Amino acid sequence: MMILFYFLSLILFFKFLSLYSIQFIMILGLFIFLKVNFFNFYCSVSYFLGFDFYSFWMMLLLIFIMMFVFMSFDMFNESLFLIIGFFLFLSLFLVFYSLNILLMYFFFEFSLIPMILMIFGWGYQPERLISGFYLFFYTLFSSLPLLIFIFYLSLNYSFFFDLNFNLYISMYLNFCLIFSFLVKFPMFMFHFWLPSAHVQAPLVGSMFLAGILLKIGGYGIIRFMFMFEDLFIYYNYVWYSIVIYGCFLVSYICLIQSDMKFMIAYSSVSHMGMCIMGLITFMKLGFLGSFLMLICHGFCSSGLFFLANLYYKLTNSRSFYINKGMMNFSPNLSLFWFIFCFINMSCPPSVNFLSEYLIMSSMVSYCYVSIIYMFLIFFFVSCFNFYLFSYLNHGDYYFIYGINMVFVIDYFIIFFHLFYLFMLNFYYFLVLF
Repeated sequence: MMILFYFLSLILFFKFLSLYSIQFIMILGLFIFLKVNFFNFYCSVSYFLGFDFYSFWMMLLLIFIMMFVFMSFDMFNESLFLIIGFFLFLSLFLVFYSLNILLMYFFFEFSLIPMILMIFGWGYQPERLISGFYLFFYTLFSSLPLLIFIFYLSLNYSFFFDLNFNLYISMYLNFCLIFSFLVKFPMFMFHFWLPSAHVQAPLVGSMFLAGILLKIGGYGIIRFMFMFEDLFIYYNYVWYSIVIYGCFLVSYICLIQSDMKFMIAYSSVSHMGMCIMGLITFMKLGFLGSFLMLICHGFCSSGLFFLANLYYKLTNSRSFYINKGMMNFSPNLSLFWFIFCFINMSCPPSVNFLSEYLIMSSMVSYCYVSIIYMFLIFFFVSCFNFYLFSYLNHGDYYFIYGINMVFVIDYFIIFFHLFYLFMLNFYYFLVLF
């Protein structure tokens, strides 16, 4: 509760604080948070709030992304935009902090409101209205089955996460339980809101979407899979078949994109599909690989969207056909593009490589035919990351009408995305080996 009220009290002083003051307060809150002994089963538990190992890492990712967001605010003087962003941060924080299913559902759905306000109020093109409606109706349609499932639990069972239920095995119950999280992951066939929302959202909205909002689905599945094991195991093959086919198609679709944000958004769909497959195999290696990918992809995709926004500010375009030969203008940014594409395609020694190796091991154990699809998915993922880097940074630079400059704070934000990724890399290789 101390951490919650610490961040909650910041809303009262947003109008009077500078960028550096808020950044210092966020860093201080991070140190307070790191003092907690998360190795206990539940720590700092009140009646409805607390966290364990899984929610600790998700909240740590959330605080880091929020620090990057504050550093990259283009509209810092707009206090309304700042307050909306902080309400989004608090709602996501309480999703990971809740020990009660109903409370988690409430904050899970409440996070939709600040995100839509960001897209409607500060989006780029008039199409942002369509993107906001996509996000709204997809979330509304998918959340109703989960609400029905919660009502079903309220008649016979408890709402707390530390219990294990033996429910009646039914495809309807399985659909109601998992559908809302698969849309937020997002899964193939329910992902159409994501590229549109990413393209029309401001930079802050894209960083929140890529860094945190896409991870809520994985966190929800992790929470519920321990409570309803039989319900998951019996019908996992249905979702597994859809996702593995969808990952292949989406990674192929990335190769025909001409917009940087569209390509990065579709690559997120492909990577999150691999997370789903690792989780629903119900194997230890797959679970560990999916959890690692959730954390690492949060930093990697947030950094890629920040780099894409930098090029958009330089040339006022997100098209590959205009952003060519940028290595001639800014070799430093090209180096960062290379490192992020290198991590995004899961090359060793990045943690993404370890996570994909663990997911692949669990998938082959679950269904040996999966190795054919995995080979195709890995091949196309490498192809579109190579295409993204080479098309943007190589070739003839011909943008002669004028160009903006890159500031030191921009390099600072990109560097810290990489710094936390490499620290995470070092930590996990130290623990595992």
